[in-house]
Amino acid sequence: MEEERLLTTGEFARRGLLSPKALRLYDRQGLLPPDVIDPATGYRYYRAGRLATARLIVRLRGLDMPLATVAEVLALPGPEAAERIGAYWAAVERRTVSQRALAEHLRVQLSGLEGIDEMYRIEQREVPDQLVLTEQRRARPQDLDEWIPAATARLEAIAAEHGGVAAAPFVIYHGQVDEDNDGPVEVCLPIDPARAAGLTAPHRVEPAHREAFTTITKAQVEYPQILSAYDAVCEWVESAGTERTGPGREVYFADWAAAAPDDRICDIAFPVRAV
Repeated sequence: MEEERLLTTGEFARRGLLSPKALRLYDRQGLLPPDVIDPATGYRYYRAGRLATARLIVRLRGLDMPLATVAEVLALPGPEAAERIGAYWAAVERRTVSQRALAEHLRVQLSGLEGIDEMYRIEQREVPDQLVLTEQRRARPQDLDEWIPAATARLEAIAAEHGGVAAAPFVIYHGQVDEDNDGPVEVCLPIDPARAAGLTAPHRVEPAHREAFTTITKAQVEYPQILSAYDAVCEWVESAGTERTGPGREVYFADWAAAAPDDRICDIAFPVRAV
């Protein structure tokens, strides 16, 4: 039978759409070991029935899939292998969107903010005073991805005892946060003042204010590309002849976990003096 016929490495590589070098690599990695090794000559032979595996590896590598992930796919039955490929490609697309946002950020920064007003639409709004639950700490960028969701969850548990969350949570940066500076940073969760009886957790009133803001996607929230949005709002404030009256903040109005990289999820805002 054809599938039982043994092929030399050269014929197997040619029919499997592989280069001999790639076949040797996949042999060393355990992805395509030979079926038979002649003990006298050391020649390697492959069964023709394994050509489908060879061609699948070629196509997976065409997705720039790492060899470790290729090995995972090959070890799974068909439906699970299909799911693994789908998960891999979804991660690639998320990374691509994030890298595109990073490239835009670097271009703007290195060009002296040239074209930044074309990237972001700046709007204004009036924000009423809000009673907010708060949690604050000093943090650097690498701390925020873990701390902000954890702090928000802790505050949501407290808010549930007082009628739930009344408006979009926001994060205020009371100081510079970058590789050399650690804030401090404050997570704020608005609740209904009428339901605040007996509240003992840390809280305060965030004063009413006008704010200038721009809306960004989930990919643009990542550091350092998020800094371009802050720069855009600051540039607008200066060009509009007004001034900032409070620290910058991120207002999270959408479900972070459910959002795709291109979904609009957050406002970058500064309180400003009315003009």
